[in-house]
Amino acid sequence: MLQGHLNIETAMPIEAGENPDALFDLGLLFASGRGAPVDLVAAHKWFNLAALKGRTDAIAYRRELAELMSADEIAVAQREARAWIASH
Repeated sequence: MLQGHLNIETAMPIEAGENPDALFDLGLLFASGRGAPVDLVAAHKWFNLAALKGRTDAIAYRRELAELMSADEIAVAQREARAWIASH
């Protein structure tokens, strides 16, 4: 597991679209607050995308986050996931 912090402002972008593990890792990053502020909407979005790309364990993480989120927050996360898919 990552020990330390990532500076997401200066990190080089990666093409996560083909790699469900990278999408899952982004979900973990935003869910845990390691290297970035906790953002449940972003975490839900990335876990959703990872699940769509085949990371079945992302489904449980997404479900757990959904229990902590309002219906409006979940809707935003789903819209952001659809927008990400459309742009990639």
